[in-house]
Amino acid sequence: MTDPPILDEGRSVVTTGARPAPVGPPTASEQASDEELVATAEPVALTQWQLFRRRFRKHKLAIASLGVLVLLFVACYGADWIAPYEHGQQDLSPGAELQPPSLDHLFGTDQLGRDYLTEVLYAGQTSLRIGLTVAFVSTLLGAVTGVVAGYYGRAVDQVLMRVTDLFLIVPALTVLAVARQSVGSSATTVSFVLAGLLWMSIARVVRGQTLAIREKEYIEAARAVGASGPRIILRHILPNCIGPIVVNATLAIAVAILIESALSFLAFGVDDSWGNLLNLARGNYDNDTHLLYFPGLAILLTVLCVNALGDGLRDALDPQAER
Repeated sequence: MTDPPILDEGRSVVTTGARPAPVGPPTASEQASDEELVATAEPVALTQWQLFRRRFRKHKLAIASLGVLVLLFVACYGADWIAPYEHGQQDLSPGAELQPPSLDHLFGTDQLGRDYLTEVLYAGQTSLRIGLTVAFVSTLLGAVTGVVAGYYGRAVDQVLMRVTDLFLIVPALTVLAVARQSVGSSATTVSFVLAGLLWMSIARVVRGQTLAIREKEYIEAARAVGASGPRIILRHILPNCIGPIVVNATLAIAVAILIESALSFLAFGVDDSWGNLLNLARGNYDNDTHLLYFPGLAILLTVLCVNALGDGLRDALDPQAER
């Protein structure tokens, strides 16, 4: 049986055999504690940067890929201090060429007796520089083209998109072969030629985003208060397109490194790059496989890490992604 209700002076409580629950008005101390609870339960507003960091930290693979890329950049661009031998140093002693990996030469030696670890590190400087240059130039060109075409529309959109379609059908191999014969095969030349052939996809993505954003209420409000087109583009549209722009930029790095490596393998690329090392190793693949493995693994590792980083950035910059 349950205990009967207990009535107190000025305050009634109902008990069911357990601790009494107050029914009357709360005391001053109880009210103060309730207010403290409400104050501590209020949500704290987070900035966009804080939200981005919180989402990105949940993507463990992207964080690991970022760490690997940082180590790779440090190793390649710090080759002057890290490399065990001087760049291009040849060992002319008998039997020094094409040695397998050992304690003296961790990656072995190439056909000229050079330490292969040193050559791979210095070749990485060229390949990584090409990837970063292509990503920056193509992203800048594509973002400007896409946002201008999407915001102004009509004749401007038609002209810019037809130019984009024209560049889509340009054969990259032919253009690079002609550029190599006319202006040489320096890393700068190849980088700008590749950037001129890779900006179209970013332009289309940014144009699509701009077409959706320009119809928003805050864009109409900005026009109503007299904001100019360039100001609206810089202050309101481009910041809202930063997610797709960053993701496409990271993917452009991987695409540029792969294309340059393929072209170098076909003798249309850059000297002293990972692709060029693969090209020089042709004819030794059967017996001296280390000449193939190490530059190939460097390319594979860089591309995989860049793609994983791009996936993490896409998830972190997407406010509608499920967490």
